[in-house]
Amino acid sequence: MRCPYCGHDNTRVIDSRPSEENNAIRRRRVCDECGKRFTTYEKVETIPLMIIKKDSNREAYDRRKIERGVLLACHKRPIPAEKITKLLDEVETEIFNIGEREIPSSVIGEMVMEKLKDLEAVAYVRFASVYREFKDVNSFMDELKKVLQ
Repeated sequence: MRCPYCGHDNTRVIDSRPSEENNAIRRRRVCDECGKRFTTYEKVETIPLMIIKKDSNREAYDRRKIERGVLLACHKRPIPAEKITKLLDEVETEIFNIGEREIPSSVIGEMVMEKLKDLEAVAYVRFASVYREFKDVNSFMDELKKVLQ
């Protein structure tokens, strides 16, 4: 870290502690050249994730939207709450591991469907019926056949 007083690039940390409700680290530093002290703050830089909707509009990522869809699909099904939370955590981890700033909603929908398929068949079909917007009974039956195989 460069000293803001003399510009020397050799400084030492003499104290570190959490700051701002544990969202940052406050570091007290001293310059080895001029001896002056100064404070720096270290924060994790987060990149806002944007979701590209079917109509090409973009909106900020919101976990609650995925959660709402999964909870509706799992309504009145014998699925423990911790399994639903685990599914949501896994999907969110996969989303952020992609490392892109913009992700199509279709990618997220497919991730959720893949997880639901392994979790519970009825919840999967419910989610798929809304997500895939089946136009008729035949397309719905085609999806059911995939689950039954």
